Amino acid sequence: MFSKWRKKSAEPITLEILAPVTGKAVALTEVPDEAFAAGHMGKGIAIEPAEGKLIAPFEGKVVHVIKSNHAVMIENAEGIQFLFHIGINTVSLKGEGFTSHVSVGDKVKAGQLLIEFDIEQIKAAGYPVITPIVVTNADEMVSSLETHVGPVTAGKDTIFKAVLKS
Repeated sequence: MFSKWRKKSAEPITLEILAPVTGKAVALTEVPDEAFAAGHMGKGIAIEPAEGKLIAPFEGKVVHVIKSNHAVMIENAEGIQFLFHIGINTVSLKGEGFTSHVSVGDKVKAGQLLIEFDIEQIKAAGYPVITPIVVTNADEMVSSLETHVGPVTAGKDTIFKAVLKS
């Protein structure tokens, strides 16, 4: 009788996050760094890159760029923060082989180039080029995270779906 005044239950928001690099998506547990592999940095996935370009997989705001340009954090409209970390221990390269195209505070659009990196230079220096992509505030913001492994193309293939907490 009073159905028009009844509150409708809000459906949980599900986000699909596209690959920020082209390559092969793998489980985070395959990253040769305990901080990432054990989930200490957040929940997520990793990609073995086939080309040296990191693009924004969604519209958002740059909240942090690591000084050596090997990592960037972007926050989306819902407040979820994503860390894109190119390679393992690549901070030791002190920026060599990395070119950032963004700064803290920049608004970015999906598909925009964030960082270019030289895969061969990173490998020649003895560092794994595997790139973890993690939700740094997943415990507060995400109720479930479903990952998709296998070959991915930057800006086209979904690497994970996140269901937001209501």
